[in-house]
Amino acid sequence: MTFQVELVSPESISYSGEAEMVIARTVEGGDIAFQPGHVPFIGVLSVWSVEVIRPDGERDVFAVHRGFVQVAGTKVSILSDVSEAAEEIDIERAQEARSAAQELISSDSENEEALASLERSEVRLRVGGVEV
Repeated sequence: MTFQVELVSPESISYSGEAEMVIARTVEGGDIAFQPGHVPFIGVLSVWSVEVIRPDGERDVFAVHRGFVQVAGTKVSILSDVSEAAEEIDIERAQEARSAAQELISSDSENEEALASLERSEVRLRVGGVEV
């Protein structure tokens, strides 16, 4: 049994197709998995990964930077500020962003922009397959 999934950001539709399961992380609920027949749900996404498990068992992994997830009937909609597939992530750029953020944080541990940049770069690296 499958359901329709759409993962959309302002720049593009990152994924549109069938899935057996979707795993996401919400701000207040932690990790949550959706399967066909899930009760209606709306949640706020964390800066984390979203995994789409296709009917063939393969997984597509995306870095998402906040947004919303909605389950309604046979459809899961994910609307994110930024959504990047693992193969689209520029690892070198993410590592540079991580280093720059860490440097700023070392001199000002409460720098909100640097903390957010560190969070985004680390999720990109994790999704891209780099140990952080």
